[in-house]
Amino acid sequence: MDSFLLALAIIIGFFVVMRLFVWLTGKMKTGKKIGPFSGEIGERIRKGDKLLLYFYTPSCGACKAMTPVIDEMKKEKNNVYKINLTRDYTIGKIFGVMGTPATILVNNSKIDQYILGARSEKFLRNLTTEMKDVL
Repeated sequence: MDSFLLALAIIIGFFVVMRLFVWLTGKMKTGKKIGPFSGEIGERIRKGDKLLLYFYTPSCGACKAMTPVIDEMKKEKNNVYKINLTRDYTIGKIFGVMGTPATILVNNSKIDQYILGARSEKFLRNLTTEMKDVL
């Protein structure tokens, strides 16, 4: 029984530490200036536009739940971008994306928020509501 409890405590501790690591990583990226790169997204970042960037991979289970929401938001707003990391790995590298799904808010050429992991539709829509002055 004692070895079971010890193993359980180690497993729970591991997940707590990993969650803390993800949270700290996101905090460390907040405020990071984004270097120049080409394309429509790069141009909008250079202009200082507010953008929501959604990074995903087709094989990601959590992404499969979030992607339809992002697709709908893209139809409604001109500052939402969906980036497939299997095709656009370079952009993910520029932003320091370590896993998917990752949602990044960009404002004034800096990372405003870095969110790793699945989020609800309500959460995502609230993010774009905060950005409404650009639309």
